[in-house]
Amino acid sequence: MKYTSTRGGLSGVDFEGVLFAGFAPDGGLFMPEHIPKLDKQTLKIWSSLSYRELVKEVCSLFIPPEAIPRKDLNGLIDKALIRFRHKDIVPVARLESGLTVLEMWHGATHAFKDLAMSCLGQFLDYFLKKNNRHVNILVGTSGDTGSAAIESVRGIENIDIIVLLPHGRCTEIQERQMTTVIEDNVHVFAVDGTSDELDVPIKKLFEDSDFVREHNLMSTNSVNWARVLVQIAHYFYGYFQCAPTTAGETLPPVEIVVPTGGAGNITAGCIAQKMGLPIQLVAVVNKNDIIHRTVQRGDFSLGGTEVTLASAMDIQEPYNMERILWLVSGADSRRIKEMMGEFNVKKRLKLPQDLHRNLLEMMTSCSVTDDDILKTIRRCWGENHFLLCPHSAVATFRHYQQFDTGHNNPRCCLAPASAAKFQDVILRAGLTPVIPQEISALMEKETRFVKLTKHDDWEKILREKIESIDQQRLSKN
Repeated sequence: MKYTSTRGGLSGVDFEGVLFAGFAPDGGLFMPEHIPKLDKQTLKIWSSLSYRELVKEVCSLFIPPEAIPRKDLNGLIDKALIRFRHKDIVPVARLESGLTVLEMWHGATHAFKDLAMSCLGQFLDYFLKKNNRHVNILVGTSGDTGSAAIESVRGIENIDIIVLLPHGRCTEIQERQMTTVIEDNVHVFAVDGTSDELDVPIKKLFEDSDFVREHNLMSTNSVNWARVLVQIAHYFYGYFQCAPTTAGETLPPVEIVVPTGGAGNITAGCIAQKMGLPIQLVAVVNKNDIIHRTVQRGDFSLGGTEVTLASAMDIQEPYNMERILWLVSGADSRRIKEMMGEFNVKKRLKLPQDLHRNLLEMMTSCSVTDDDILKTIRRCWGENHFLLCPHSAVATFRHYQQFDTGHNNPRCCLAPASAAKFQDVILRAGLTPVIPQEISALMEKETRFVKLTKHDDWEKILREKIESIDQQRLSKN
């Protein structure tokens, strides 16, 4: 298995190469040169596997044994998933009104990002130890990505991680999960800006290929292929939980409802679909609706970023849409390069009719208001005594909408975070949050971070920080 840039500037890259890369040198994103197609017999075998075993099977298709031998790969995944609090890792809640919820938040930070990030941390550590290398990870977060990235690499000797968070735009718990970490290899910046704004200096640094090479700079945002790869597994797992396969039967379609911000998660679903899984994808967004407009009208254009109750989805420039457009274009890198070049200049793009048609065949979409989120949280609690986080409510709103109009096809709603991380929203819905002890303990810890104001030169400060980290490391050796 080799990898290529969505814009065609680089191909034939091995797994280790894309693991340590951010954006491709031409500004594109890495994707597999071919996507394996699974036959019915393989799907039948996979239908009886646990979540852990599905992760191993999916990863083995995209990580050849010459990169990581299968025995080592299995061991890394076992180690990555050992900290999850539930024996099933991703338990399934089967609730009233035919609601099936995939609980993806039983990891260290109570968010689904732990699923892929924990594996990514193990993959990185494997190669760094093997090659005696050091890397600097640069991450921007809208909420949960930063804390999951920190947890996956905190204390690892060969890694330093620099995280930028939008100060005051995450929940207090999300911020404290990042700012209370004391390991010396963790460096947190609280930025006076939106998650889209803090992505700008990060992308500029990654466009400086000399700086990237000199300081071994990489990203664990969903720009990193390994994040998308691991997430493919939960689409298979969710599908099999809703439509178990038996020999001789036609595989029934299942609707997978995905709360969508940066589009990394639903990109994994698109790949699972391409692999032969008969899923119908639904991208559900909040008021930041660029993906919804793209799916419905082919209108991929920026708007202002609005603050909503589903804060991790307050994104207006979902860079993983480039991967999805590459898929629906039939891997036409030349075309994607032209389209994204136009978008980068004009910040708007009208999809060609054929690509828009292909996108509509791949998924549908809807947009949810804050009022919809609160009503959904109340309804789910009233019917089930089951608390949803606002992002999980975004997905569940779609289920109730379909259920109430008689569309009761098999459906799985992805629940990306624990309601415990969003106490203010639960209180606003008129309910009482349940706070685990490990989250309550965050409030007693001291914080450590650097504040960046709008008047600061964010790019310059990040450059200087990364240079300082490497200088200090070299002086110790």
